[in-house]
Formats: sequence, structure tokens, C-alpha cells
Amino acid sequence: MSQQEIIIAGFGGQGILSAGRLLAYAGMLEGKNVSWLPSYGPEMRGGTANCHVIISDDPVGSPILNSATALIVMNGPSLDKFENLVVKDGLIIADSSLVQRKPNRNDVKYSGIPATQIASDMGNSTYACIILLGKLLGSTGIVSKENFENALKKVLPEKYHHMIPDEMKALEIGMKY
Repeated sequence: MSQQEIIIAGFGGQGILSAGRLLAYAGMLEGKNVSWLPSYGPEMRGGTANCHVIISDDPVGSPILNSATALIVMNGPSLDKFENLVVKDGLIIADSSLVQRKPNRNDVKYSGIPATQIASDMGNSTYACIILLGKLLGSTGIVSKENFENALKKVLPEKYHHMIPDEMKALEIGMKY
């Protein structure tokens, strides 16, 4: 891996920005150069949210992405907006519980996972984004499972640490899906 450029996008309140932060922190724990650039509409919850994450062996020139090696989307408008930024042979991972269509392109790898449904069945819909990150980790090896768990311990406030075992189960479901 020389450089992975990931866009994570969906509605505010789905854990989009937190997921990007966790991914970037895990990359940092692996000794990589990282960048995390959050972006959200003025509406906050319910509005659109996305973030750009870069994990690289080399210094990161700019946090702004004009193309992506991977895209994780949790709503239809995000697929519409970012699909064409994914490079040829790149990866698109969608929450098929919420995204009704497949990408319009044949030159990318696509995984649709009913993440919101699976997370709901687990008893906590906030795990949906973690399931999708699991698919990214399983498909690309971008960061290790161990460093992802260490990132959870560092990024999550202490009062949520009791959720880490379930978050790791959600990650594994995504990795194996």
C-alpha cells in the first residue's frame, strides 16, 4: 500500500465523521502518514456529512481528494455525488439497507452490505458504519484489526468503552461479509 484515499459519506448522525477519525487514528498507530478532513452541512444531524481520509506511506500533500481508491456510502445522494471520484478498479462499499441502487460503473469493485439492518439486529444501529469499515479492512488490509481496536480505545470517550467488544464484533461481521 503506498496510498489509500477514502471518502466516507452519508447523513449526519450515522457516525460518518467518527468512522473516518477512527480509520485515520488506526493508520497513525501503524506508523503511516494520515489525514482526516471532515465536511458537513449546516443541518448537522440529518444533513449530509462526509470525510476524506488518506493513509499513506509517504507524506500527505493535501487533505482534499479529487479521486478516491475507496468510497463508503450510507445514503443514495452520497453515491450519486461521489461515485465518479472512485478510480478505475477502486472499491465502493454501500449500506444496501439504505442505498437502493448499485453503482452505474463496471470498472470498480462493489460490495453492498445491509449494514443498518445487521446493526439493528445487533441492537445498536450506530454499528452500521463500523460494519462497513470492517468490509474496507477485510478488502484492503488498510489497517490491522488490532490497531482499529486500539484506535477505538483512544478515540472513544471512557464512558463508551463498554461498547468496544460489540464494535469489534460489528467490524468482524463486515470483514467476513
